[in-house]
Amino acid sequence: MSLSKPNASPATLTKNRTEPCPISGICVTCIDGCPGPCEVAKSAIRGSEIIYPAPFGVITVGSQKTYPVDLSHFNIMGTTVGAVGIETDSDKAIFPNVNLETRIGKGKGLRLKVPWFTCALGSTRIAKDNWKELAIGAAISGTMQVIGENVCGMDVNSEINNGKVAHSPELEWRVKTFNEWREEGYGGIAVQSNIEDTRLGVLEYAISDLEVDAVELKWGQGAKDIGGEVKIKDLAKAQLLKRRGYIVLPDPEDPDIIEAFKKRHFGEFERHSRVGMVTREDFVNRVKELRSLGAKYVFLKTGAYRPADVARAVKFSSVAGIDLLTIDGAGGGTGMSPWRMMNEWGVPSVEIWSLTYQYTDRLAKKGEHVPSLAFAGGITMEDHIFKALALGAPYVKAVGMARSPLTAAMVSKNVGQRIVEQKLPVYYARYGNTFEAIFVEAGRLRSRFKEKSEDLPAGAMGLYTYNQRLTQGLKQLMCGARKFAIQHITRDDIAALTPEAERISGIKYIMDSDKEEVEKILS
Repeated sequence: MSLSKPNASPATLTKNRTEPCPISGICVTCIDGCPGPCEVAKSAIRGSEIIYPAPFGVITVGSQKTYPVDLSHFNIMGTTVGAVGIETDSDKAIFPNVNLETRIGKGKGLRLKVPWFTCALGSTRIAKDNWKELAIGAAISGTMQVIGENVCGMDVNSEINNGKVAHSPELEWRVKTFNEWREEGYGGIAVQSNIEDTRLGVLEYAISDLEVDAVELKWGQGAKDIGGEVKIKDLAKAQLLKRRGYIVLPDPEDPDIIEAFKKRHFGEFERHSRVGMVTREDFVNRVKELRSLGAKYVFLKTGAYRPADVARAVKFSSVAGIDLLTIDGAGGGTGMSPWRMMNEWGVPSVEIWSLTYQYTDRLAKKGEHVPSLAFAGGITMEDHIFKALALGAPYVKAVGMARSPLTAAMVSKNVGQRIVEQKLPVYYARYGNTFEAIFVEAGRLRSRFKEKSEDLPAGAMGLYTYNQRLTQGLKQLMCGARKFAIQHITRDDIAALTPEAERISGIKYIMDSDKEEVEKILS
C-alpha cells in the first residue's frame, strides 16, 4: 500500500479523472482530450504555481502522507491504585485537582498555566489576519505565543537604517497585543529570527525597543527543509522585498517580468528566505550575544532534519545553555510550503521525538546541561499532548501547536461575525443567537474582564474555549493515570500497540508492560 497520495490533492486543487496508478499517481488511462485536472497536467499549464498549496493566504495545510507510526499507535495506561503528586484520597485525587502548570528554562523559568503553546506564526497573511485573536487567546490562557520569521522584513512600514530595522509597526503591534492581555506571572511572547531577520537585527530591536524577554533562533521547521516562503500580489512590495535582501521570483525588477505582471500574465511573486549554515561556534556565540543584550530566555526551533542534525541541536543547545529546544516533526502543518516536499521529506514526528529523547537522555546521564524540550508536529488534542509528554519524559515540558490554535481562532472569529449578522449555521443556531449562548466560556470571560471584555474578539474567546477543553481533557487523562502534575508523567504511562512502535520509541509493547510487577502480584 502506498503511503503517499501522488499526483492529485485538494491542497493543490488537483484530482485524477480515473483510479490512479499506485506508484506514479497518473490515471490508469491518460486520454487525449482530457482537460487535465491532475497535478502533472496542471503543472504543464501553471508551472511552479502548482508546487504550493492553494489558495495562499487563507489556508493552513497538513501532510496527507500516512506514516508507518503515529501517536495513535500508543495507548495511555490507567491504573486502579495510588496517586502521584497528591494524597491517595478519593476525595482529593479528583481530576479538577490535577496541576497542569509547567516551567520553561533555567531557574524559576517561564511559567505556563498549561503545557502547550502556539508555535511561531510569522509573515504569512493568514497569521497576520488572525494575530489579534491568536495573541489575546494565548495571553488570557496563560501560555506562550511565538512571533515567527520575517515579520519586520515583510512590514512595508518598517524603518530600516543602514541595513538594520529601527522601527516596525507590525512587530510592535504583535508584541503589544499580547502584552495588553497577558496574565500577570504567566505566559510570554517570544520573537523568532531566521537568516534575513538576523541580518536586519530583528532580535536586537525586539529586545531593546520592545522589551521582549524571550527570543528564538530558527534552524527550520517540520513542514519543509528550506526557508520561509510567501506569495506577493503587489509589484511594489515585491520590489521592496528584493531590495531588503529576500529572494523574489520571478525577478520583480526585470522589465519583461514587470510588463507581464501588468498584463496579468501571472498574478503573484514568490518571496523566499535563505537556508542557514549552522556551526557550533557561531551558535554558541550568538546565544551569548543575545544574553548580553538582555534576553532572559533564548530558544531554538529546529525541523525534521536527519538524525545527525537532531544530535547537533541537542548538543549545541546543551553547550550554549539555552532555555528551550523545540523539535518539529514532519507531517505537521504549514501556511505555505512546497506540497510534495511537505509530504516527502524529513523524519516523522514519533521517530524524531524518539531520537531526541535518546540523545537528550544520553547527555543528562553524563551530567551535561539539558534544556527544556518541546515537541511539535501534528499535535491537536489532549491525548496527543499526554502521549508527547510521556514520549519525552522527563525532558519535555510542553508541546507546540500551530494549525489547531489557528483553526480555533479562525472558526470562532467567523462564528462571531455570523452572530452579529444573525446568519448562524443551524448546527450553532440550536444553542441560541447570542455570544453567551453560543460560546460556552463567554459568560465567565465577561465576568473576568468586565468592561474590557467588550474588546475581546470572538476568535480569542474561541481559542480560550478550545484551550479549556484541552485543559479538562488532559486533566481527566492524567487523573486516570494517577499523575496529578505534569512533572510526574513518565514513559511507562503509555504503551506501544505494535512491535514497530516499540522498536522506534523504546516504549514497551502493551503485552510486555508491567511484566515485573505482574510477576510479583501473581507470586
